[in-house]
Amino acid sequence: MAAVEATGNGNETAATTGTTTGTRGVRRSNEGFAPIPAHVAGLVEREFAGNAVSLRRRLPEVLARLSAEKAQLEAQVVTASSEVPRLVQRALLGTEDVARATQELQERRSRLSDDVHDLVEELQPWLQLLEGPVAEVEGLEKYLCYLKWISWVEELSDSIQQHLMTSSITEALSKLVSLSELDQLLKPSSCSHLVAFVRSTLLFWHNILCVKLTSDFEEVLKQLKWPFVGPMQLQSLPAGPSAGTGALRASLAVLFRHLLQLQIPEEVVSKQSTLPDSFWLPSLPPIALPFQLMLRPLQKRFKYHFYGNKQTNAIDKPEWYMTQVLTWIGNHSTFLETVIQPILTKEDILLDAKVEFSRGLVMLMLEKLASDMPSALYDDQLFCHVVDEALQFDRDLAARGYPAHYPRTLHVLAEDACRQKWLSVERKFALEKIDSMLSSSMAWTCHCQDIADIDDAKVPDCAETFMTLLQVITERYRSLPHQTQRLQFLRLQLDLLDDFRLRLTQVMKEEISDPVGMKYCSILNAVCYILTVLADWSDDVFFLELQQAMLAEVSEGEQGLSQFQIGRLASLEASVFDTISQLLDHLRLDMLGKLGDWVFSEARDKAAAYRKERWLSLPAPRDQLAPSLSPSACPLLLLLRDRMLQLQRQQAPAPFRIFWQTLATRLDTFLYEEVRNNEEYV
Repeated sequence: MAAVEATGNGNETAATTGTTTGTRGVRRSNEGFAPIPAHVAGLVEREFAGNAVSLRRRLPEVLARLSAEKAQLEAQVVTASSEVPRLVQRALLGTEDVARATQELQERRSRLSDDVHDLVEELQPWLQLLEGPVAEVEGLEKYLCYLKWISWVEELSDSIQQHLMTSSITEALSKLVSLSELDQLLKPSSCSHLVAFVRSTLLFWHNILCVKLTSDFEEVLKQLKWPFVGPMQLQSLPAGPSAGTGALRASLAVLFRHLLQLQIPEEVVSKQSTLPDSFWLPSLPPIALPFQLMLRPLQKRFKYHFYGNKQTNAIDKPEWYMTQVLTWIGNHSTFLETVIQPILTKEDILLDAKVEFSRGLVMLMLEKLASDMPSALYDDQLFCHVVDEALQFDRDLAARGYPAHYPRTLHVLAEDACRQKWLSVERKFALEKIDSMLSSSMAWTCHCQDIADIDDAKVPDCAETFMTLLQVITERYRSLPHQTQRLQFLRLQLDLLDDFRLRLTQVMKEEISDPVGMKYCSILNAVCYILTVLADWSDDVFFLELQQAMLAEVSEGEQGLSQFQIGRLASLEASVFDTISQLLDHLRLDMLGKLGDWVFSEARDKAAAYRKERWLSLPAPRDQLAPSLSPSACPLLLLLRDRMLQLQRQQAPAPFRIFWQTLATRLDTFLYEEVRNNEEYV
């Protein structure tokens, strides 16, 4: 055992010694060669990790595998070195072929260019000789085309004539529609004679068909007792279809559809409105032809009663013809909705029968209003009456479903002369109303002053009446067609607000000798009330839209606003009432300041005896049975009690809260600095 151990120890020692010697030998040999690459070192570490026995076993395997990989790589290198030259050679040959083909194409192109140039020079005399004949041919082609158009028109005209001779109205209308389409195609043409020929042919057959269909249509309407101008006719109208009315309504439907087909473009045949362009009427298609025929008897009645030397043609009674129009609309609504509207729906025509009929009557009424308006401009009372009736007519129409973007009385009132008169009358009567209400004995009293729950703001009658006046003005001009026109009335309202502020300031200065009086407090309540109403109006969508319109005017060159004001308006930080609100708020703060100074001055005077009292002369608290109020402080406290109760009854809660809080702060400072700090202690 000892021998074995010795042998084993000797082997281990020898192995250790050998390893050390080998390592030293490698190190010595590495001193003369380049460093081993990293990938080689990594390969050795991966392949020969382990003890010496496993290393010796795996060495032949690794050597064989690496030799195989080396042989494979050498074979690939040999293959690549033999293939690449062939590929390069092939590419060079292809490039030479392409270059040679390109050269041939260039030479061919040059030859062709020379040939073409020679041919052009050779044919130039012939071209000059053929210019005249070619121009003649082109002219003949134009004549041929011209004759084709004439032939088409004549063919359509002959077809319409033949269909009329055989009473084929539907086919005749179909050809007329084709003729109308030709007329629209030729509209931009410079062939004026051809355009005139097509237009005259179209009008000729249109008039013939219109006369025939109109007579038949009016006969059917007459049998249906149209128009319904009285209550007895409405009662006699059958509620449901019967044998007689069924046939009439069937004929009415057929003729109605034919008249709709007979409608041709407005510029061809439609009668232009007698209203001038200055009224800025909305652009709408002409009234459908069957509705024009249905309106004819009513137009005759209207002109008979409200034009000429008739008692009903009274300029001071515009409500007569306006009421008549509303009555006719109401009388015919049921018939239009139950008989005419189904015809339009069946033909897929996007028209409202009642609205279309109403538009015709409204246009008739607007012509009458426009003819009477110049005479009304010279009488303020008459003008105001006409405006009130026109606005009421608009409201009644809107209640009956008449669209807001259709012609209305406001389009006549918005005309320049009428609008300027309207503005001047609004200003005149508003100022007269302000003078009247401020001179009234009840101007500074509150209607509900004895009922605190109803009017907690204690708004004086003059302020409430004034803001109601502005609200009425707003409602009158709210529906004007254009924003620029509404802005003129908004500026009038701002002027009236500023005028009323100056009047309040003037009355306040007259009452400055008694700031705790009822009138002074009523002025303060009026200012606070107006500020509250203006704050609410500033968030109204209507005034926000006017604010944007004002900014648009400024961007177009209108002056009157600073860049700072423009920026605040654009960012919606300010409103159209911002300037007048700042002036009113300044007046409010000034009045509160004067009121506070007055009461504080009274309190200071009442505290004179209390200020002189020496606290050291007072009995000690322990010597008193119960704490008591200093007699010298009673006048001050009684004054404060009476003034607070008086002002609370006279002022609205918001200004009173600011007043007493400010006064309390000043009294705190006064008592501390002038009473407590002035006390001498011994």
